[in-house]
Amino acid sequence: MPITNTFIVPHPPLIIPKIGRGQESKIEKTVRAYDLIAKKIEELKPDTIVITTPHSIMYSDYIHISPGKSAKGDFREFGEPDVKFEIEYDVDFVSKLCNFADKEEIPAGILGEKRKSLDHGTMIPLYFINKYYKDYKIVRISISGLSLIEHYNFGKCIAKTADEINKKVVMIASGDLSHSLKDEGPYGYTEEGPTFDREVTSVMSNGDFSKFLEFNEDFCEAAGECGLRSFIIMTGALDGMSIKPKLLSYEGPFGVGYAIASFETLGKDKSRFFGEIYKKNEEARLKDIMSNEDEYVSLARKSLENYIINEKMINKSNDLPGEMTRKKAGVFVSLKMNGQLRGCVGTIMPTTNSIAEEIIQNAISSGLEDPRFNPVTKNELSKIEYSVDVLGEKEPVDSIEELNPKRYGVIVTKGRKSGLLLPNLEGINTPEEQVSIALKKAGIEHYEEYEMERFEVVRHK
Repeated sequence: MPITNTFIVPHPPLIIPKIGRGQESKIEKTVRAYDLIAKKIEELKPDTIVITTPHSIMYSDYIHISPGKSAKGDFREFGEPDVKFEIEYDVDFVSKLCNFADKEEIPAGILGEKRKSLDHGTMIPLYFINKYYKDYKIVRISISGLSLIEHYNFGKCIAKTADEINKKVVMIASGDLSHSLKDEGPYGYTEEGPTFDREVTSVMSNGDFSKFLEFNEDFCEAAGECGLRSFIIMTGALDGMSIKPKLLSYEGPFGVGYAIASFETLGKDKSRFFGEIYKKNEEARLKDIMSNEDEYVSLARKSLENYIINEKMINKSNDLPGEMTRKKAGVFVSLKMNGQLRGCVGTIMPTTNSIAEEIIQNAISSGLEDPRFNPVTKNELSKIEYSVDVLGEKEPVDSIEELNPKRYGVIVTKGRKSGLLLPNLEGINTPEEQVSIALKKAGIEHYEEYEMERFEVVRHK
């Protein structure tokens, strides 16, 4: 049966009176809205409740679906072990969902369970639902580090599974909004926090789910958001459906945004296939980017594509500008796909006879040899954005005050350990942040003595 109703809910542990000890009174609107949707679920009497949560097992490249027949959980982590739950999983639904994800080549499944117990992102919705209704089974799904569109496409697999199974299914996307609404909040205050919450609650009100897919990853990180990927899985499950959206409540008295929204399906709507709309828009955007690439970026693209498709390196062309064929320099080639880094490898000092050869070598290494990622596949080539940084001379610095992360890259060194961070990267706004990341890459502790050097780059995008 098709999914008829979905809900977005927060998961503050203090909403449970035994944990909040009176603080729950400060989020009365959230409590009332939670009771409303719990009563609605009792009215619907679903056989299966699919819950997406940011607090189950999370992998960078794999969406984890909880395996097994049952699970238990409690709130001992928050000082209340007596508030506990025991649920049954819908094994048939999970099996079929894994099959659909496999067919769509989405990395998702039941492998790699590290913690069987239920997380608070799952238990808090159940706390309210169980007041009114208990005759259900659960499918628990975590988020991952995969791109937003991959989470959306996984949501489409949930919808296909529900369509195939003869059961009533509702879906709950558990997730808080920004954690950066106030100075006294968990992450302090950032301008991005309130902006994120305004934009997300606007989507909850008007149902324009395409906006969720347009969020910039660096903006989301600065906002300290929690639930976006959880919400996006839910919106994917509503792909192509007309809906009745309703924002039931929004509050943020503790510096964290709590929103509750409901979405009732009304039938098919050809204008709401947001996954396809995103795909077409991305194809047009990438086509425009490719048509405007300079010789540096074009060479990087041709180098990787030719190596993957034809399994050989291209030769340096005589038609390239003289500065690329006669000059030497260190070069970094960066790859991005779906707004996320897909590979970045480079050389601080030149290792070949020209910038062009350095680009050819490092473009291939970025795509195939960056240990943080699987090798780029042939199917991914048309989705990749390239940038090429040509490094200038490095110079020693005595103080962090001599750094400017927008203008200079930094190299930190201690003995044989070294770490480099390029300049003008999104989300890196202070020298302290820049040096901290470079030290982490090098494996150098902050308290150790180390040397610093800075350099400028010419960036080609």
